[in-house]
Amino acid sequence: MKLITYNKSGAAGYGAVIGEDGVVDLSARVGSKYPDLKSAMAPEGLADLAAAVEGQAADLALGDVTLDAVIPRPDKIICVGLNYESHRKETGRDKSANPTLFARFANSQMGHGAPIIRPHVSDKLDYEGEIAVIIGKPGRYIKEADAMDHVAGYSCYNDATLRDWQRHTSQFLPGKTFVATGGFGPWMITADEAPETFELTTRLNGEVMQNATSDMMIFSIPEIIAYCSSFTELVPGDVIATGTPGGVGFKREPAVFMKPGDSVEVEISGIGTLVNPIEDE
Repeated sequence: MKLITYNKSGAAGYGAVIGEDGVVDLSARVGSKYPDLKSAMAPEGLADLAAAVEGQAADLALGDVTLDAVIPRPDKIICVGLNYESHRKETGRDKSANPTLFARFANSQMGHGAPIIRPHVSDKLDYEGEIAVIIGKPGRYIKEADAMDHVAGYSCYNDATLRDWQRHTSQFLPGKTFVATGGFGPWMITADEAPETFELTTRLNGEVMQNATSDMMIFSIPEIIAYCSSFTELVPGDVIATGTPGGVGFKREPAVFMKPGDSVEVEISGIGTLVNPIEDE
């Protein structure tokens, strides 16, 4: 399934995309049991959604709704830094025995088509295309061998970063969670539809800036889930952004930063393409 969270005429909803541009309104069908998409991410919830979609015609057209972040208010947004060798090398960082992690806040996220906002306190806004993992089955101290059983699905993520604020101290957080800088969408695909390997491509104004495959990650998705679940309980709807490959703007010569009027795309094979324009605050 392709699952979305959307807004129509001021009302929030969620549904499944069918065909080219149809939407089955799941919030109308099973909303009394699952008030939002996050609440349906556990395996039994996804099974109920699939049953509610089967054989149904579209209730809405995709073009008639505004897409929100796939999971607008996750309990946790955990981001992995320096998780591709090409990116680690371009930053000059040392190898690490464990994943480099930081967090985002829920209000930093927005959906496909919504603008990424460049705040007035910085002009160093950079793109970071990433594969997002959405947790379904909860767990603590999850073994690597069991980790994929805890994945509900995958989506595209743009971990847009204010580079000067990221480097204020050794902590990444200030540059990583400005309001409306985390593109998330356009939808999630459920894990049963995921390819064995994802290819990720980031484009800025149509020009390819990043390209990599998921098997090039330093820490694999099972390793990341096992590590994260050791220090926190992962719960349905949690989002893990698994890191960006090399080619980021601040390491180019000359540096490339996003500015108003730009358009950035994060395309992931088997999922789709997340597109966000850039606007000033």
